[in-house]
Amino acid sequence: MIYPLFAMVLLTFIVTTVTLSARIKSVKSGRVSLSYYRLMQGQDLPDSVTKSSRHFGNLFEIPVLFYVVATLFVVLGIEDRLAVGIAWAFVAARCIHALIHLTYNNVLHRLYAFMAGNVCVLALWVYLLVRVSSQATA
Repeated sequence: MIYPLFAMVLLTFIVTTVTLSARIKSVKSGRVSLSYYRLMQGQDLPDSVTKSSRHFGNLFEIPVLFYVVATLFVVLGIEDRLAVGIAWAFVAARCIHALIHLTYNNVLHRLYAFMAGNVCVLALWVYLLVRVSSQATA
């Protein structure tokens, strides 16, 4: 479970780099003034800045539930192929979601990837509850 966790951290840092790069380019090109970034208001932004910033923020929404459930699997010593497989499916869905969002940004395609990731997180939580409750009754 550690490897899917690390993969999500790596994805977050990749998106961080994309976001920072888009912001630097927006200032260097003169499309956004540096002072905009003090309060993040008062100016229209290029699409690349808006998309990458929103995607970065999105990585601290549903993925937080993944970090918690995956950490619980590790702490409780419950690591099996099914849980790890679901965790990797979540990571794959989030990578696909990021790729779609930060490139051609088809909303329907992005929604499918987003929902696939959400289903994976829910499945991990349900599976964890089943495993914990079966251990409690054993």
